[in-house]
Amino acid sequence: MSESSNLALRPAILADVSLLRRWEKQPHIAAAGIDDWGWDVELARTPAWREQLIAELDGRPIGFIQIIDPDQEDSHYWGDVADHLRAIDIWIGEPTELGKGYGTTMMRLALARCFADPQVTAVLIDPLTSNTRAHRFYQRLGFTFLEHRRFGDDDCSV
Repeated sequence: MSESSNLALRPAILADVSLLRRWEKQPHIAAAGIDDWGWDVELARTPAWREQLIAELDGRPIGFIQIIDPDQEDSHYWGDVADHLRAIDIWIGEPTELGKGYGTTMMRLALARCFADPQVTAVLIDPLTSNTRAHRFYQRLGFTFLEHRRFGDDDCSV
């Protein structure tokens, strides 16, 4: 049994704010274009189109996942998109847990959540174009490149 089989997802809650703020300041997360998500406000909201999750290894938080319905999301970050899609943001917050396969397990758990809804047809991701490590990660999981797109100040690969 691999260590990653002890990995579980739970809803992110207001008590996680300090943890999430600490994680988003980590160099490996800042380099991925993650900025202030307004955790105090966002974790207090529970819109039907979004799940914000903490990944725990043996009960110890190691990462974060957000799954959204990009067609319903209120900021319209993704613009006009088809129905029945999901978009995922994912990161491992604890630097000591990088490179151990936990990101792969986290993403597989997130994808299983997405496709548990039989209407979901595809999942979108938007790593920075410069984040080649993330591109390789997503390719190994079966994602294919669709287009380059600019989101705000960020050049991303969708």
